[in-house]
Amino acid sequence: MQREVGSLPLAPALRAKLVAAGFQTAQELLETGPCGLSKELGISKEEALEALQVVRQDCHGDAARTAGGSGTTRKCTALELLEEEQAQGFIITFCSALDNILGGGVQLTKITEICGAPGVGKTQLCMQLAVDVQIPECFGGVAGEAVFIDTEGSFMVDRVVDIATACVQHCQLIAEAHQEEDHLKALETFSLESILSHIYYFRCRDYIELLAQVYLLPDFLSEHSKVRLVVVDGIAFPFRHDFEDLSLRTRLLNGLAQQLIIIANDHKSAVVLTNQMTTRIGQNQSTLVPALVSWLPRCAASSCHSKCRRY
Repeated sequence: MQREVGSLPLAPALRAKLVAAGFQTAQELLETGPCGLSKELGISKEEALEALQVVRQDCHGDAARTAGGSGTTRKCTALELLEEEQAQGFIITFCSALDNILGGGVQLTKITEICGAPGVGKTQLCMQLAVDVQIPECFGGVAGEAVFIDTEGSFMVDRVVDIATACVQHCQLIAEAHQEEDHLKALETFSLESILSHIYYFRCRDYIELLAQVYLLPDFLSEHSKVRLVVVDGIAFPFRHDFEDLSLRTRLLNGLAQQLIIIANDHKSAVVLTNQMTTRIGQNQSTLVPALVSWLPRCAASSCHSKCRRY
């Protein structure tokens, strides 16, 4: 993060503005944030966000190269990659039909995109997962914590209380049926209060707040190392309005997608996104398709071995 501003892969005019404003290192830029950078340089918030995306990705690349040795890349076989992927855990839901659809549950280190019309239960599923990620390991869970980023204001804490209470009761029934010591010990700390205290909620009201929150998330996750689920509900809503420059929107979305992939990989977490549906008008018929359908180009409905899965 101590890289000098003059060496960053930014436009020469922008680098000149940064130097004139007194910025010396990449760390100073990232600490300033998009709003502060916009005011300091006299540029739009969108331009400031795009610049910070470039800086953060470039610094992350430098760190990765340093960790792997000077200029070296990690070498491994396809078999090793497969074994690593199979070793990653799943967030189970205690619903066998849903877990089977998801290939065993929501897999860690993957991005899972859930698409559907309003009212089908996308937010409900996300709240369920925020509880399920905390299921103790002896019950088949990952004993993690959750980050819930809400862009639509749909998060209902009363509903989360109902889901958490039902989950605790289900685990108690399992413990009573098996009478195993590790089950009983795990239930001593697996309670409603514990579940609610380990769901970290962030409300983002526009795309600027969403981008800023996602780019600050690695620092938060470093301080909360037990987080195994990051929810963004929903990903499309902030980007469907107030955009005259569609190419800028595409660049911001591509940067967001790459950042989420980095978060999933580096922090061994599952990233779950919800997306709205929109109508695509054809010559003879109209069909419902996910909004911003190509925003996550590596996402495929049945690609269990890709970085992203869409349902």
